[in-house]
Amino acid sequence: MAETSSCAGVILAGGLARRMGELGQNDKALLQLDGRPILTHVIERLRPQVGSMVINANGDPARFDRFGLPVAPDSVEGFAGPLAGVLAGLDWAAEHAPDASWVVSIACDTPFFPTDLVSRLMAAMERDGADMACAASGGRHHPVFGLWPVRLRADLRAALVEEGLRKVDIWTGRYGLAVAEFETTPYDPFFNANRPEDLAEAERMVKEGAR
Repeated sequence: MAETSSCAGVILAGGLARRMGELGQNDKALLQLDGRPILTHVIERLRPQVGSMVINANGDPARFDRFGLPVAPDSVEGFAGPLAGVLAGLDWAAEHAPDASWVVSIACDTPFFPTDLVSRLMAAMERDGADMACAASGGRHHPVFGLWPVRLRADLRAALVEEGLRKVDIWTGRYGLAVAEFETTPYDPFFNANRPEDLAEAERMVKEGAR
């Protein structure tokens, strides 16, 4: 199995927090969970799994200075969705992490994602002889939690820029995609804080021992 040091991580923090109401006036990644920004929880879970990390976000990168990570904006015009963030991660890895053949993408609002995510995505990909891999739980795929080959970054750029492609599953459908299934007990590790009530639920989960 490939070493996780051959993998860089991109934290997707470029989404529009429309469902957070007034809270969404701030970045979802900067909202507080258990007294710390959600992004801090995400970074701590991802750091042991990868050789390097970058935050994908648009706007003023200085708002992320406290986290000590580089920030890579989308290179595709307009709000092109998560694939633009994946491309930003692939481009960053190609330039700044030459030892990384893979990039794992992580949603910034999912503080309980698996601590063995990368190793299990790699295992699923090698098991199936696939080009890439994504996570699944509870009968649902989570393509934002994917393992992407740096070698396909030019193909992804062409799909985004020349074809205007935006749907993750359409792009992954062109390649061999492996799926790594994760248990949903005692909780779904891909629970994400999309709305204020989700953030309250995440606080309850932390109090009950979710880590």
